[in-house]
Amino acid sequence: MAVHRLDRSLIRNLSIFQYMSDADLDNVLAMASVRQLPDGATAFMQGIEATEFFCLLSGRLKVIQTTPDGQQVVVRHVNPGDIFGIARAMRRPDYPATATAIVDSLALAWPSNQWEAFIARSPTLALNALQTVGQRLQDAHTRILELSTEEVERRVAHAVLRLVRQAGKKTEEGILIDFPVTRQDIAEMTGTTLHTVSRVMTAWEAKGLVQSSRKRVVVVDPHRLYLLAESSGD
Repeated sequence: MAVHRLDRSLIRNLSIFQYMSDADLDNVLAMASVRQLPDGATAFMQGIEATEFFCLLSGRLKVIQTTPDGQQVVVRHVNPGDIFGIARAMRRPDYPATATAIVDSLALAWPSNQWEAFIARSPTLALNALQTVGQRLQDAHTRILELSTEEVERRVAHAVLRLVRQAGKKTEEGILIDFPVTRQDIAEMTGTTLHTVSRVMTAWEAKGLVQSSRKRVVVVDPHRLYLLAESSGD
């Protein structure tokens, strides 16, 4: 699939490209290739040389980091419009984690050696990239703080609410997290076990806070879940 066949208005609707001139947009797209990522496919693997960076056009990915002791941690989810795989911006030669599609996805890919040229095309593009890096650092700091100071139930509540903010869709049942998410995913987001997350979610279901099945989570009462997440635990 050639990049020039992509509908420019679809690209322009992504916030990172929104205010670029036609000429700058064409130059950025001329450096790119289209990458189809079927459900389960990896965009890149942790530890391999960072030869490309990406922008997600559609679909959803999860970014998983494997710790030295073999534990898998879901670092974040990649949403449409996000740039990812930007090891070059972090001044690192390799990818720090693995990015895997959790639904059929489509991305633009650029060679990593084009990163400087990429952000030079537009001040807005450079600002968006800087904000992306800053937001990820802030998210990482928040996650570390949660892991070190919060009891498990609050960590799980914060993780579910983050997913709601990223991909919440109103339904008759409540707010559906609009991509496949398992209890194991939530365990890997919160540094706990599947058993513990299952116990917490089952208790929430009994209280009418959530509904969940194999890969589906609906937040029935987001306000009560928020109060639980922000409670002091006293």
